Amino acid sequence: MVAATGPMDGPLIEFFQLVPTARPPRRADKAVGGVIPARALRYCEAITSASAFGWYVFLPVSFKVVWDGHDMLWTHEGVDEWLPLTRDGVQYPRFSEQFDEAAPPDIRGFSPTFLAPSIQPGGLQIWTGCIAKTAPGWSLLVRGVANLPKTLSYQMFEGIIETDNWFGPLFNNVRIVKTDVPVEFRSDVPFLQVQPVRKDFYADKFLQNFTVKDFAELSPDNWEAFHRTVVVPNTSEERKPGQYAVSVRKSAAHATAFQPKPE
Repeated sequence: MVAATGPMDGPLIEFFQLVPTARPPRRADKAVGGVIPARALRYCEAITSASAFGWYVFLPVSFKVVWDGHDMLWTHEGVDEWLPLTRDGVQYPRFSEQFDEAAPPDIRGFSPTFLAPSIQPGGLQIWTGCIAKTAPGWSLLVRGVANLPKTLSYQMFEGIIETDNWFGPLFNNVRIVKTDVPVEFRSDVPFLQVQPVRKDFYADKFLQNFTVKDFAELSPDNWEAFHRTVVVPNTSEERKPGQYAVSVRKSAAHATAFQPKPE
């Protein structure tokens, strides 16, 4: 049995932007900043819904990394040289001093690391300068930006963080693929898309509740649903594009109209 989502005393998610940036976290965009074609934006609700699910998190500064297969170097805005990226990692420029000025005495000296190479070949951990906290019972799926064309220079990993009780730096791990080529990470393009997930929904007990059926097990209701979904739109003389999108939007509007209003 899946627990019901009860009323919240506060926001679903709070972002704490510790490293100053011109682009704080914001709601994800159906158009992914204009990348989604106009036809898909108008008619393909599946794409736009996935694109808008969650929030974008940006990097405070643009930087570049180069990996020769063994060692990494990095550079950032305002610096004209390549700097070594050791296993101890590096801080955002001038951030450790700002952190120690703001932090209580027993936390000083523990400012989160900006970049840290991992023991895996080409592995790199990147902190967004941000901390996220979700409402009780909610976690964050941390991933690359949905429907944004992927670079061939590095791969992004995905992870689920229980941010309702883990209050630490919001980071992600990438694997540099190309060697001896500068790999750029830009501050004007979303680095992460974080998406809310109920803990109940990724529990093993919940995900084990599935079946796989064949042709013989399709019921009359299943065939009727297939006919309604596939056959009718493709045989109608007045077929209009984007019928799924229209149906989903009507359902959403209907659900919103019948939600109880706060007193």
